[in-house]
Amino acid sequence: MIFCKTKGGWTIHLDFLQLLTTPFKQGQIPLLFFPARAEVLPEPLGLVLILASWNFPISLALDPVIGAISAGNTVVLKPSELSPASSSFLANTVPRYLDSAALKVIEGGHDAAEQLLQQKWDKIFFTGSSRVGRIIMAAAANHLTPVTLELGGKCPTILDSLSISDLEVAIKRIVGGKWGLCSGQACIGIDYVLVEEKFASILVELLKKCIKAFFGDSMPNLKNLCRIVSKSHFDRVSNLLGDPRVAASIVHGGSWDEQNLMIEPTILLDPPLDADIMSEEIFGPLLPIITLNKIEESIEFINLRPKPLAIHAFTKNERFKKKLLSETSSGSITFNDAIVQFVADSLPFGGVGESGIGRYHGKYSFDTFSHEKAVLQRSFYLDLEPRYPPWNDFKLDFIKLAYKFDYLGLLLLLSGLRRIFKRSN
Repeated sequence: MIFCKTKGGWTIHLDFLQLLTTPFKQGQIPLLFFPARAEVLPEPLGLVLILASWNFPISLALDPVIGAISAGNTVVLKPSELSPASSSFLANTVPRYLDSAALKVIEGGHDAAEQLLQQKWDKIFFTGSSRVGRIIMAAAANHLTPVTLELGGKCPTILDSLSISDLEVAIKRIVGGKWGLCSGQACIGIDYVLVEEKFASILVELLKKCIKAFFGDSMPNLKNLCRIVSKSHFDRVSNLLGDPRVAASIVHGGSWDEQNLMIEPTILLDPPLDADIMSEEIFGPLLPIITLNKIEESIEFINLRPKPLAIHAFTKNERFKKKLLSETSSGSITFNDAIVQFVADSLPFGGVGESGIGRYHGKYSFDTFSHEKAVLQRSFYLDLEPRYPPWNDFKLDFIKLAYKFDYLGLLLLLSGLRRIFKRSN
């Protein structure tokens, strides 16, 4: 899916490149400018630095590169050192097909990233954690460099009352959205589920059943599940279960294999809201379920926390959908599915607030790496003298009316009728 999406991104930009780069006319400009015409000209920002993530190391590296190159920029791409095989693949493969003067891949760890951030760029694009995002933004501020930050956060899933047949579909999509993508190591992956208390027990049982079908029923029999990316990330995720109050809330799973960096899909029912597992982005195979008296309370629950990158809501209640749209803020909201919005290139992908700055995918990638330059072309005819000094009452009245685009007032002023009306009043 990830490779197909990247290939699709290339196709979209190749098919529509001429259209994307063509100046587009604006609507009618004020009559005061006649004769004139206006257009917006997309132009490249210049030299772009792209710092890619490790969890989808090909797609999340090449997707922004596609937009940056198609917009006419030169690009330096630094893949994540936490995915060394993919980093090496990009470093060795890209120069064989693309001009190294237009796109250069630089490998390395934190030291390389720090050296790159000390340079002046025309744009920095980063995918990763909020913690590192703050470092990127601080470094960019030294040169007033614009940034796009694709971050993450705690993405909630809301599960409303559904029929049995709909609920079974929803459960599969929740399990796939949580554990199917890098074992929960995805920025738009499901972080926790909000559900009414009376439905919690059936939710837990259906999740267990689906996990068993998808991934196996115990730690030794796990299949179709990836490992945690590194020892440090493994320790971070497993330590979330170290709080005795959190451990007591485990209703499924909770085992791990430190040698192979594997953690079993784990469900927790109502862990303490002040525990790290409910305040930090989990980015792993742990799924807290938070129970509510009424599902409408999910809106307040979400709004009391930083704005998420995505909200996934499983509901057929149109009134509730409208409330979620109007009363919550998030990078995206998907009804009755999870994750699929990421592969829809006709939709912008990006966060809001602490979950990110800016957006990309499809045409939005081209826009992100472009400056829309305003172009106004005028003739030497019909030069309006009232715009020039020396000033008098007539010219000041003209400027005031022109500023308001009050064409009737201007006609009255130029014909002398406005002065007559003023005297009569």
